[in-house]
Amino acid sequence: MMIILIIVCIIYLLFIFHMLFWHSELKWNWDKIDTSNMKFSNSFYWGTATASHQVEGNCKNNNWYNWENSKDENNAPRIKDNQKANLACDHWNRYKDDIKLITNLGLTHYRISLEWSKIQPDKDEYNQEAINHYVDVVDSLLEKNITPVITLHHFTNPIWFDQLGGFEKEDNIDFFVSFCEKIFPIFSDKVKIWCTINEPEVYSVMGYFAGVFPPGSKSPQLTVEVLKNLLIAHTSVYHKLKNMPNGLNCQIGLVKNIMQFDPYRKWHLLDWIVCIVTNKIYNGIALSYLKTGTININYPFLVKLYYSSNKAALATDFFGLNYYSHNYLKFKFDKYEFFENKYMEDDIMTDMPYPIYAEGFYRAIKEAEKIGKPIIITENGIADYKDNRRSLFIERYIYAMHKAIQEGTDIQGYFYWSLMDNFEWAEGYDMKFGLYEVDFKTQERTLRKGSETFINIINGQQ
Repeated sequence: MMIILIIVCIIYLLFIFHMLFWHSELKWNWDKIDTSNMKFSNSFYWGTATASHQVEGNCKNNNWYNWENSKDENNAPRIKDNQKANLACDHWNRYKDDIKLITNLGLTHYRISLEWSKIQPDKDEYNQEAINHYVDVVDSLLEKNITPVITLHHFTNPIWFDQLGGFEKEDNIDFFVSFCEKIFPIFSDKVKIWCTINEPEVYSVMGYFAGVFPPGSKSPQLTVEVLKNLLIAHTSVYHKLKNMPNGLNCQIGLVKNIMQFDPYRKWHLLDWIVCIVTNKIYNGIALSYLKTGTININYPFLVKLYYSSNKAALATDFFGLNYYSHNYLKFKFDKYEFFENKYMEDDIMTDMPYPIYAEGFYRAIKEAEKIGKPIIITENGIADYKDNRRSLFIERYIYAMHKAIQEGTDIQGYFYWSLMDNFEWAEGYDMKFGLYEVDFKTQERTLRKGSETFINIINGQQ
């Protein structure tokens, strides 16, 4: 018995040493790092981003409108403090003034999303007025020498699509593909960078595992099924658009958020295990799909899924990387929530809450690089109500990106999230990501002091 116990202890220690050596959490000594004088090539571009439901206002025909106006099983509001998007930033009407704000920053690119529910309010109906609106937005950007970047799906579905089962059903993918086929030829002679789907892992995990996005489910198996269908949707749209006129002249890619999951207790086997499982679901499924066309996941009593397609491997022109931070996970005995998020005492926290962790941005870039495609940083930003960490965040994260570029990583551009404060989904209006502060009573936009660091860097003045 003693021999068995000794063998088990040795195996345990070998595992811990192995994980610490091969999967050690990257930490830099910022006291010894010079973040000044970062230089970028002339071909590198700088932009900012928004999403339709978060800024446009009056998105009353999508799943998020229903979600914001419903209650959970305890009769509590779905959104923090019962907030609703409502008018948001009124960007639908104020887009020309907001485009001026982009030019004032010295940016050359603007990533927007098209609100599917406004363009296709019913299954068999397209709203020409809404289409014309987005044509005007694109034309207004081009008039100001700002390159438009279009995202075709950014979390929201038309209500009619959700009533059919949304992305829970693989057969429904055809509806989204048809929408993309309708839209692409209208813009493809003017818009050369296209994002198919924004953060499929966030859509699926938050909506079907955490239950804080619509439809509020908590099913690990359904989570991976929805994620699979979103990835298939990306591939279907990619091939369809590439075969249309102008398709070969456009960059078409998937946008993925990478978030690392590190063990809260480095010595604890179960903390390592929940990190491995969570990372496989949140990051591994999409990365494997993009690289090999295959999804193969099997955790008994939790999830099981196998899918493979020879059309999926490397079916993207670029890797759209969204990055914000990492999480420390601590195992707990709960079959529904088998871990909890923890943070270290010396972490500099953002408002979300998660820490400022620029080293993780570098790690994510290196992970994305393995796909073998150019990288576009499609989102990166901080929620900072007091505006006392934004400058530090920008300085450190851009340094991490610059370091990767200096080492040879092909990163084409960087989009800060976000142009202005907006409706931050389940968090409502409490999270202030904007380069511009928004007074939602007056709709006045004011440049934040912390945003000046971004302006200085892109103008080579840092």
